[in-house]
Amino acid sequence: MLSSGALVLAGLVAGSVTATGVAVSGDDASYTQTIETWRSQRVERLRRPDGWLSLIGLHWLKEGSSRVGSAKDNDLVLAQGPAHLGVVTLAEGKVRIALDPASGASIEGSTAKEGELSDDSHDNPGKVVFGTANFVVIDRSGRKALRVKDSEAPTRTHFLGIDYFDIDPSWRVEAKWIAFDPPHELEVPTVIGTVEKYPVPGKAVFQRGGKTFELLPVIEVPGDRELFLIFADRTSGKETYGAARFLYAPMPVDGKIVLDFNRAYNPPCAFTPYATCPLAPPENRLDLRVTAGEKKYRGAGH
Repeated sequence: MLSSGALVLAGLVAGSVTATGVAVSGDDASYTQTIETWRSQRVERLRRPDGWLSLIGLHWLKEGSSRVGSAKDNDLVLAQGPAHLGVVTLAEGKVRIALDPASGASIEGSTAKEGELSDDSHDNPGKVVFGTANFVVIDRSGRKALRVKDSEAPTRTHFLGIDYFDIDPSWRVEAKWIAFDPPHELEVPTVIGTVEKYPVPGKAVFQRGGKTFELLPVIEVPGDRELFLIFADRTSGKETYGAARFLYAPMPVDGKIVLDFNRAYNPPCAFTPYATCPLAPPENRLDLRVTAGEKKYRGAGH
């Protein structure tokens, strides 16, 4: 019988060894490296100066004019910025800004102190910049809001990193794909109380522990080349974020779709109260512990 040291050496020759000294195949080692690279890229995107960690405010607009700034006498009080930034006006679904000349703020790409701000349904929404902060207009089911970001936000500068379940190749699931013709429609609730409707081209059916489970992936944006899953499971609210986790999957091929739960990740709402995330619909709540992917964020204070 080989000693434990000989087993480790044999594992090194065949492929690699896990932190616990268990030998894994070369294929498993390659897969682990792929997931670790994906994780690093995910954190890099989160930590960008304009990433989700930079959110510091979400201010819903009412019809008419609203004074904006960090002083308490404004209608919309910013967490950071000039005391009196200017006046935002919402009229007939359009948003205009008139900047206070003394604010030091500017409309990105323009020298004008007044103008219309396109919302985030456009490729390049209008952005108002002030110091390290900025805001854009977002549209959610016809409601308009100012989304405020700051590259020096505490949520970004004091980011604690992400905790994960151990990488487990068995959670890379090849599911059966059952196409819907015509596509179905899935109603997805959001944290702001709205309901979004997404087309569902089919369902993914897989087995785990001798039981059968189903998930409904949606097409997030027309023309997407990936499918988007919003799901919850028996770890939700305990080891993982309670509202949902997200997962992207490649388009199905030959009646199969790959669901790699090691890539399951937290929505922006897990890190900030100023996002407008979808919640897991009832159809995508699994009676199963998905012990893969990202865990609950330790730094969440909301």
